[in-house]
Amino acid sequence: MSEALIEVIAGGIGNSIQDEGRFGFRHMGITVSGCLDPLLSRCANALLGNAPDCACIEIRAVGPTLRVKRGCVRLALAGEIGAKLRRIDGTLREMSAWTSFTLDSQEVLEIATLPDGGSAYLAVSGGIDSPLQLGSRSTYQRAVMGGIDGKPIVTGNLLPCATQRHRQYRECQAAAWSQGEGPIRVVLGPQVDHFTPEAVRQFLASEYRVTPQTDRMGMRLEGVQLAHASAQAADIVSDGVTPGAIQVPGNGQPIILLVDCQTVGGYPKIATVIGADLPRLGQLKPGECIRFAAVSGAEARQALLVREAQWRAWANRIVAYMSDGPSLDDDLSDAWIASDWS
Repeated sequence: MSEALIEVIAGGIGNSIQDEGRFGFRHMGITVSGCLDPLLSRCANALLGNAPDCACIEIRAVGPTLRVKRGCVRLALAGEIGAKLRRIDGTLREMSAWTSFTLDSQEVLEIATLPDGGSAYLAVSGGIDSPLQLGSRSTYQRAVMGGIDGKPIVTGNLLPCATQRHRQYRECQAAAWSQGEGPIRVVLGPQVDHFTPEAVRQFLASEYRVTPQTDRMGMRLEGVQLAHASAQAADIVSDGVTPGAIQVPGNGQPIILLVDCQTVGGYPKIATVIGADLPRLGQLKPGECIRFAAVSGAEARQALLVREAQWRAWANRIVAYMSDGPSLDDDLSDAWIASDWS
């Protein structure tokens, strides 16, 4: 049994418990789910020394308000978001992302709202210890699976986690993680032959806008209408789909499938987003414009290795500091201790 307990004072909007996902069950029609931006959740967990697959809270809109009901809990935010920490004595402290902080029993954390969309993550010491279902704690709302009763977090939920046995005055911080810029890289196909050569050229040469019709299942885009090779080519016998697959229905407007996507589909897929760029999809906001660039399978594999090396370099730059000590601007090198994440 976990020793610390966090009470949800206000559930907010669009917040759910997620981890790295539920793998090995797609043949049974069970989606992967998990964090939309797994790199960002790994960042939040790394700031606490958690394992990368620890369950955290994915924040998509209005952040929750949480109270430590029992124990002493360390937390960390990752993303374009902040929070207010209300101490036992009533004082209010502004908390930023990319640093860990500790709440004692009965203290309250009010997490802000994501201004334009995207995703942010709140990690807690030891991870949220909600029940495992098929090897994952990820919430999949359509199947009422994972999380707390298969639903987004709501007021009154109790979230178990590990306690800090000794109140520490050393916290960890790091620079903001950057996902990079440029076109979203894709491997063409598997049904690229269902589109005219001109449509494929337009797909790679045009700009597409993210529409508000976006959720954890998929992201609808708006832009140049892509022509199928024939009326019949707009449909296929349903086959397997995966997060990152880009379907194009009869209206010619692409749909990028995301982590809660179905396991099979009957629309032809013009391309698939490579693994290295999948986390970037979790940060795209309605109204944003994106472009695509085609790469080979070998280039996609290399990009994944490069991305992993970049993340490890970021984690190796996490430092510890005395949170209740002198100003960080002071020249006190002994207050800083580099964390070893190699």
